Amino acid sequence: MTQSQNPVEGAPLIRPSTTEHPLYEAVVEACRTVYDPEIPVNVFDLGLVYTIDISAENEVEILMTLTAPGCPVAGEMPGWLQDAVEPVAGIKQVNVGMTFDPPWGMEMMSDEARLEMGFM
Repeated sequence: MTQSQNPVEGAPLIRPSTTEHPLYEAVVEACRTVYDPEIPVNVFDLGLVYTIDISAENEVEILMTLTAPGCPVAGEMPGWLQDAVEPVAGIKQVNVGMTFDPPWGMEMMSDEARLEMGFM
């Protein structure tokens, strides 16, 4: 059973990314080219990208969130991310899903994002 089918107490709220995949860093760099239009920080460093799952066939599943459910670009942001990742050499297919569980919080931002926004 997967975590989503049977949540286990103590299991992570966010499924881990496949960081060992050879294309992971290239996908992250592509994600870093997409910016939240209201915040001058890319979506990866903002902590909006929860999971990057890359299969053995180089199919990418990205699970993301937004800073707030009422974000004005809620309908567009997944497409922006998909458009940024699809051209990465070796990627076969990209699907971007949206979740608000767990909700985004400022603690999800990278140190770089906190510095950029003046929180450090």
